[in-house]
Amino acid sequence: MRFLALIFLSFSTIFANSLELDGVVVSQNEKIISSKMMGFITKVYVNEGDMVKKGQILYEIDSIDLAYNSEILKNQIKNLELNLKRYKDLLNQDLVSKFDYEQLELNLTTAKAKQNELNANYNYLKIKAPNSALVVKKSIKEGEMAMPGMPHLILTDLDDLVIKANISESSLKDIKIGKKVDIEIASQNFKNKGEIIAIYPNYIENAHSFIIKIAFNKEDFNIFPAMYSKITIDLDEK
Repeated sequence: MRFLALIFLSFSTIFANSLELDGVVVSQNEKIISSKMMGFITKVYVNEGDMVKKGQILYEIDSIDLAYNSEILKNQIKNLELNLKRYKDLLNQDLVSKFDYEQLELNLTTAKAKQNELNANYNYLKIKAPNSALVVKKSIKEGEMAMPGMPHLILTDLDDLVIKANISESSLKDIKIGKKVDIEIASQNFKNKGEIIAIYPNYIENAHSFIIKIAFNKEDFNIFPAMYSKITIDLDEK
């Protein structure tokens, strides 16, 4: 009995000097993708669960207004160029003022600048991935109208993962930024060391709870956001 009592006391000491927390894997680089131009979605190239590379086209839209305005500017520039040529001949004959000629020249320069700006907007009709990531949400279909600023896709970066966990206010005295911790993601048979990189109040849940953020190396394991993790903090280890 004395032997069992000693074992019990020994295990009690071990657990008393460590803190176990439940955590969840999250990405530090999650992006909401939307379009800058309004138009009908002509093609969608990705689905939820797809991995995309930086610069890959995600979807395309057809802007009727852009094409209409582009045609108007083309005709305007053509007419201005013809008038400018005619005014130059008249200017050489002193039949028009230099001021009128320069005003027409300025109008042509302005119209061409607008055309260049409009042509640049065509790049916005092909929406591309800003970085390599996983498509976790898709809210668009071909044939629908794309509205500027509305969320169409959500991408999450799998190379910038951390673990977040709640910790009570009373436990803050035992931890600090830079402290090493043990992490385990049982579903993937993954165990490794992590490092606390941030501590801040959890304003969403209650005023007596804080969030710790833990950086870790996932190595070659298939680890995704929303996976459950167990965190063990050795309170004796400084």
